[in-house]
Formats: sequence, structure tokens, C-alpha cells
Amino acid sequence: MTACTPSRAEVCVVACAEAWRGDGEIAASPMAPIPTAGARLARATFEPDLLLTDGEARFVAGTWPLGEPAPGAVEGWIPFRSVFDLAWAGRRHVMMSPAQLDRYGNANISAIGDHARPIRQLLGVRGAPGNTVNHPTSYWVPRHLPRVFVPRVDMVSGVGYDRAGAAGPDAAAFLDLRRVVTNLAVLDFGGPGHTMRLVSVHPGVTVDEVVAATGFELATEGAVPQTRLPTAAELALIRGVIDPARLRDAEVPG
Repeated sequence: MTACTPSRAEVCVVACAEAWRGDGEIAASPMAPIPTAGARLARATFEPDLLLTDGEARFVAGTWPLGEPAPGAVEGWIPFRSVFDLAWAGRRHVMMSPAQLDRYGNANISAIGDHARPIRQLLGVRGAPGNTVNHPTSYWVPRHLPRVFVPRVDMVSGVGYDRAGAAGPDAAAFLDLRRVVTNLAVLDFGGPGHTMRLVSVHPGVTVDEVVAATGFELATEGAVPQTRLPTAAELALIRGVIDPARLRDAEVPG
């Protein structure tokens, strides 16, 4: 990689940033280093009204490095009880990292295997149901593998389009699964019946590689383009301001 050539991790940061494009003044809730870098990049460039937290109870101004305290001015107070008000009002866009995800967007962050006797215990259901049925939700998958993109999740934590439709209008009214960004590609749910669709492939990745790494059929529309590359200004922000310690490379190795 030359000084001007973006790494795969940097392409992923920009792809995550694009998930918040057009959101305006809502709370961004990324849950991993690369999505966090993406949210900070979006706010620093094309989405200046995006609200970012210090990870505790405050909305803060400015752009600061991953892993360091937020030095900016406090813009608002968001104690834990107020997070639910944001969620129920749809004023939040979360980017979670599922252990399993199916073609309709059902996500599992709870357990692998039979729920009565799981092979692996994970986070638990946590806020995933409320996130998915109340406000925009995107997903970040650092390793695009068939064991993640499965025909059927072992447990539904985050609600997908088929489950929400079967549950009725109360579950489906505000379901808004936006983007899935992985180390290989960008996907959405614009396929037939809100199934997963391949939107773009990252530089050096082929459509066949993405298809082979996915455990179900992906929808495509015509020639699949390449994921947008970072601009020179975006690269400077990622490398010099947002992630000078290169935590991104630990999540998606070059």
C-alpha cells in the first residue's frame, strides 16, 4: 500500500460512514472500531449534524482519535434512561455486529446452536429487538463468512423483514434495515421481498468471492460496482485524526 492507496480497512471505514449519509441530526451508535471511525468521518465531512457520544452520557463536538477521551465541547446530555426515548422516537441509527445474519436481515447476537443448550453463549438479545423495530439499523461484519451469513439464524435477536411482516404492522411499521458492510462488500435489503442484495464489492474482491462466502443466494442487479474509495481528504482524516493508532488494521488486516 502506498501513501495514497487506501487499505481494505480504510475502504470499510468509508463504507460505514456512507451508512449515515442523509441522516441529519440523529444519534449515531456504532459498536466497533471501524464503524466508530466511520461515524466520526461522516460527521467530520458530509454529515455535520450527526450526534456522537463520548461512550458514557454526553453528546460531544469535534473529531477525536479512537481509544482516546473526547476533548470536544459537550453538546448534550444523554443518560441511559434517555436512550430509550431516542430509540422509540426513531432518532438513532445503530450499527451492530451480528454473529449470524440471514437473507431477510434477522440477526443473532445471543447464542450459537440450540437455545436450550447452546454451543456458544454470546452477548444475549440485549437491545437488538427494540433497535430493529424502532429506528434505522445497519450491520458491520469484519469477516464475511458462510457461518455468519446463514440461511437461518439460530436465534432471532434483531428482527428481519420476514419476521416483522409475520408479526404484523406494529413490528413492521418502522423497520428500516439500511446497510450491511463487511470486509468484502456492501449489501442492503433491496432484493425481492426485502432480501439481501449485493450493492458493491471492495477493491480486489470479486462477486464470485462474495457469493462463495455467503450461505444463501444474494440478489444482484446488473454489473456490481466497486465500493467508493476514500478521497485524499478522507484518508488524511482517517490516518491523522480519527485513527492514528491504526486500530482499523487490527479489525480488517491489510
